[in-house]
Amino acid sequence: MLHLPELSVFHSAVICENDGCDARLRFETGDGTLRVYLSAEKSRPTFVKLFWDVQKDENTLVLGDAWERSYGDLEFRRLRDNDRFLPWYFIATDKTDCFCFGVKTRPHAFVSFRYTMRELCAVLDCRNGGGGVELGGREVCLAQFVLKEYKNTDDFDALCDFCGLLCPDPILPDAPVFGNNNWYYAYGKSSREEILADARMTAELAKGLPAPAYEVIDDGWQLHSCAGPWLPNAKFGDMKTLADEIHALGLRAGVWMRPLSIEEPFPDEMLILRGGERQYLDPTVDAVKERIRTDIERICSWGYDLIKHDFSTYDLFGTWGGSMTDGITNTPDWHFSDRSKTNAEIVLDLYELIKDACGDMLIIGCNTVSHLSAGLVQIARTGNDTSGREWKYTEENGVNTLAFRLAQNKKFYLVDADCVGILGRRIPWKKNRWWLKLLSMSDSALFISAPADISAAKKRDIAKAFANVQTPHALRPLDRYENKTPHIWEADGETIRA
Repeated sequence: MLHLPELSVFHSAVICENDGCDARLRFETGDGTLRVYLSAEKSRPTFVKLFWDVQKDENTLVLGDAWERSYGDLEFRRLRDNDRFLPWYFIATDKTDCFCFGVKTRPHAFVSFRYTMRELCAVLDCRNGGGGVELGGREVCLAQFVLKEYKNTDDFDALCDFCGLLCPDPILPDAPVFGNNNWYYAYGKSSREEILADARMTAELAKGLPAPAYEVIDDGWQLHSCAGPWLPNAKFGDMKTLADEIHALGLRAGVWMRPLSIEEPFPDEMLILRGGERQYLDPTVDAVKERIRTDIERICSWGYDLIKHDFSTYDLFGTWGGSMTDGITNTPDWHFSDRSKTNAEIVLDLYELIKDACGDMLIIGCNTVSHLSAGLVQIARTGNDTSGREWKYTEENGVNTLAFRLAQNKKFYLVDADCVGILGRRIPWKKNRWWLKLLSMSDSALFISAPADISAAKKRDIAKAFANVQTPHALRPLDRYENKTPHIWEADGETIRA
């Protein structure tokens, strides 16, 4: 039997970095939510823990979310086996009834749940860097908790509804998002000529469709690999005329960048100093904020329609999401230049700065914090990298995230479960064609990553998928309880098998 907790907290605790903790919690309830506020004068809070008293059934199935991208690790587990932390929200089901418990998007703390046979607990990471936050008497609303029960409801439908409750203000593209991204066949080695050849192929495959396709230039166009300054190298030349040439083919143009990584000397006061080493740009410093704004506005002035910003979670916190536990950084004893804000507030400030600088450009957030990016990006890469070289990475990362985060699609943002990577015969086309069909029926973003010289048969399949994206579809994984990478899906009443 499924047992539902009460929204009110049974027990709470605040952990501070220094002795004599004067931190205070305040709770507000209303409209079916629980708001948690934290204030402190002199102490530096690091974590808040909340506990709920609830009966538990060991056979209850539990699914959580991920801090940023997922890493092939999302799955339903029985409560008796669930030793994982569950970022942002979870759903519990007995396959008849279910309940969802989570926090609304854009909170001011990193929130994860522990739901085991021993306890139901929420851990709110309110640190600044790897240490305590200096609130100085300020009160901050850390999170707004939402709990909802669903009777006789399929868990996929319940989670779709719940994600809508968590994010009442998503920003979404005004047309389907599909096209070509050169990363998974070029892997950073490209040129202006190759991009234009790719663009001509993309235009051919999307000819006559009502929505324009995108040609997205990934890493490799700038002076230094995977780092700024964000100026073109000799192989690409003038980026504005390249955007113009892409537009002339009837396409929209996109470009990749990494806002916090730069191959230039900067003074220590502009850098994150983590683990005693010079790291990445510190976005709490005014001069860094201005540099980020200038870089993005320059790209915007070149006429690009889409920007894909990447690596910010790793650059900020020194850890990939797949290695994080119930806190956002594993490195202690460091902080940002501005110590008065929580890590979540600092991330939100960065995303808001990028959104403002982008103007009308669409934003793809990659390696962005899922729950903090909702409402600040139109598109989010929800899983770790797929591959043009090895199918297992596409299956583990792409298929897994599509299955278990598809409920967020058009509720938080447009989901991007990543590309169909096409690199010679490295991956059998039968497998990639199945992945292509799933994406085209998912009502989410669809990007291939293919050079211009692919076969006519592959081009026909891709053209069909691009056409399929033009109208809405309904996709769901059917073997999601048994399989981390579901092989059986339902799309518009049709069963699609791997």
